[in-house]
Amino acid sequence: MLEELFFILGLINNLFLIFIFLIRKDKIVLLKRIGWVYLLLAIPAVYGIFLVSWQQKAVEYSIFLGIFLAFLALEGLYDHILKIPFRNNWKLLTPYLVLYYAMNYGFVVMVWKTSLPRGLIILGLYIIQIIINICTHFRKSQ
Repeated sequence: MLEELFFILGLINNLFLIFIFLIRKDKIVLLKRIGWVYLLLAIPAVYGIFLVSWQQKAVEYSIFLGIFLAFLALEGLYDHILKIPFRNNWKLLTPYLVLYYAMNYGFVVMVWKTSLPRGLIILGLYIIQIIINICTHFRKSQ
């Protein structure tokens, strides 16, 4: 059950981020209105941490879910509570990016570990996410 939760959470996380990256330039008003919904992924992540303990699974699941929760907390703090332009400040951006890459790595690795096809799906979505992120940053700066 935990493996399915991790896969579904990774799938939804990637799809959400792809959607956010696609609309952030042209539909910023929409993003500001609904972006907080992404933070609701904390609910299944917390549930997953309880499942790890209950099912006596490897501690790595809790570690990666903890990293994901830390990323969501920082995202919520920076973008939705403080509403600060942290992407222009390397001191604030660095921990955010570290958690972002660690979180994505965790979803790929932990899903790959139990299912190669599912791992490839998450990896493929992560690659799409990175490409769209880079393209929309490039388009944004022109």
